[in-house]
Formats: sequence, structure tokens, C-alpha cells
Amino acid sequence: MRVFMLCLTIFFSGTLYAQNNAAKPLLYRPEENAAASIENAVKKANAENKQVFIQAGGNWCSWCIEFNRFTHADPQIDSLLKADYIVYHLNYSKENKNEKIFAQYQFPQRFGFPVFLILNDKGELIHTQNSAYLEAGKSYDKDKVLAFLKDWNRTALNADTYKN
Repeated sequence: MRVFMLCLTIFFSGTLYAQNNAAKPLLYRPEENAAASIENAVKKANAENKQVFIQAGGNWCSWCIEFNRFTHADPQIDSLLKADYIVYHLNYSKENKNEKIFAQYQFPQRFGFPVFLILNDKGELIHTQNSAYLEAGKSYDKDKVLAFLKDWNRTALNADTYKN
């Protein structure tokens, strides 16, 4: 009977552990070669006539996880992100701070996390966004996020958009 109870305890502990970890998405990959992944994102953006949207942060960052949840939960924002951007999650953690990449993009971590970087189709940094300006209460403001994404897409930066 003790063996049976021990087996049940182990089984339920493992199940609860798996459920808790499943609830927390792992958006960031510390082991990944960020430079190569960003280069691939830039190539894909160029081929698809999009910008690159980098969400810098870590799996430890509740606001990073919330932004991902928020943008995917709202069909309008999710659609806009998919239509206009190639999204990449740039890791910053004790395991891998990606110091060279952050230096290359002018130390965006100075704004805290998450911080958003917009790269053009050549891989050039064209905007760094402090995410605090997009927050509302315990999440993000839909209108502010939509405006931010629309302000930095290729259409907004195309001179032909503003011709009479």
C-alpha cells in the first residue's frame, strides 16, 4: 500500500509540475545564436516586405510573457503583427545576456524589459520602444500598441504614402 501511495504522489507531483511549466511559455532561448537568428529574420523580412520586430527580454520577465499573451489574444493586434513584422524574441538572462547584440543596438536594456526594437529589411535599427509607454494597469493598452505597430511598419515609412 505504501508503494502504491508513493507512486500516486510521484505521479500527481509530476502532473502538477508539467501543468505549471506548460502555463509559462518559453519565448526566449538562451542557448540560441541570436546573431544568426536575427540575420535570418532580416532575410525573411526582406523577402516578405516586412520589418523585424524584436521583443527583448527573458522567460523570467512577467511583462514579456504578458505582452506576448496580450498581442496573441487580440485578433487585430495579432493580425497586424503577422502582416507587417517578422517577430523575434531576443534573450537577456543570467544564462546569456547577448551583450554584443545589445551593444550593437545601442543598449536598449536601459529601458528595462521588455523592450522592443524595430529593424528595417537591411537589419538596421530604426526604433527602440520603451514598453512602459504601452502599458495600462496590469497589461497593455490596445490603442497604444496598435499605434506603435502602425507607426513603424513599412507603409508608414514609405515616402509614397505621403504623396498627394
